[in-house]
Amino acid sequence: MTDTAALRKDLADALAAQGLLTDIAWRAAVEDVPRELFLGSTIYRPHGTQWEPVRREDLGEDEWLRLAYSDTTWVTQVDGIDAGDSSGPRSGRPTSSSTLPSLVMRTIELAGLRDGDKVLEIGTGTGYSTAILSHRLSGGNVYSIEFDERLAALAANRIGAAGHNPTLVTGDGLQGHRPGAEYDAVVATCAVRSIPPSWLFQLRDGGSITTTLSGWMLASGMIRLALDDEGVARGRFTEDAVSYMLARPHERPPHPLFFPHPGRTRPVHVSPALLDGWTGHFVAQLGAPSAELMRMGDDVILLDVATGSQAWTEPRGSGWTVHQDGPLSLWDQVEDALMTWQEAGSPDQTSFGMTVTDVDQIVWMGHQKGPRWRLPN
Repeated sequence: MTDTAALRKDLADALAAQGLLTDIAWRAAVEDVPRELFLGSTIYRPHGTQWEPVRREDLGEDEWLRLAYSDTTWVTQVDGIDAGDSSGPRSGRPTSSSTLPSLVMRTIELAGLRDGDKVLEIGTGTGYSTAILSHRLSGGNVYSIEFDERLAALAANRIGAAGHNPTLVTGDGLQGHRPGAEYDAVVATCAVRSIPPSWLFQLRDGGSITTTLSGWMLASGMIRLALDDEGVARGRFTEDAVSYMLARPHERPPHPLFFPHPGRTRPVHVSPALLDGWTGHFVAQLGAPSAELMRMGDDVILLDVATGSQAWTEPRGSGWTVHQDGPLSLWDQVEDALMTWQEAGSPDQTSFGMTVTDVDQIVWMGHQKGPRWRLPN
């Protein structure tokens, strides 16, 4: 029989080799919390363009445990359908997962938590990260919110079985949890398009928000914001190329099938290939925050559902042409942002920062008075 304690130690060793778990208290949490408990008995894994349910009983115990302790994200729900309820492969968008442990620990360690801190976790999910937090901080200092009622109930059972008793709330994490305020830290294990004002209002002065900023192009940047005594939160993005699922209230709206319109046509001034890079993709999203991004081969397609605006590129000779239709010139917005970034020397995301108040949210490049982009409300 596979020694799960040895597997947890191996996982901790692997995370430490990545520069994580420098605090022995977090290492102890990873070595003690049984991740297999939080996977249930079925997960999804990629199968071509679909998601295939994989059952513990079919894999065998040893292989299942090795799967559980790999540094891998395992999808547990697709379009609201739990893996255990799926009779076969399905298409769709993952809506819950057990995030890879290295990302869980990177997020927690970036938050800079200390003994005695009161933490609000946004996105209980399977409950693994909640148990990690509770192991270090004690359950009385951990509050965790889950949007999905079924996931919340499953997580509560598993967290209890692991021996922890945090305060678990079912509801919209973007509203925070006022009865537990004030918090020393908000830690989000989902991504957001902008910082919910409730997170600011429920922090103590000097508290922090650690989250991933994303958007409808699914570009991402991880950041820790510190709140000053004037109610302003500031921080710089990290170099981490990581992503979380968007919080469900911030998810992309459904859109119809794309039908290209010739629209207004012109040559492009920057290559669409810039959107293939991590920071270029992030900058493009800042420039056109209401646009969704799709691809057809090397062509880039931008869609804005609310206005019906679209832009799409196609090769023309040795360069590219863009077609734009609708009230928003989406490629113009993207191109302006990318050219501003290039003029600054195309710095990575550590050159970007964010300032958040109760009325405005700005991402800036270089310094707070440098080039800036306003985030959607």
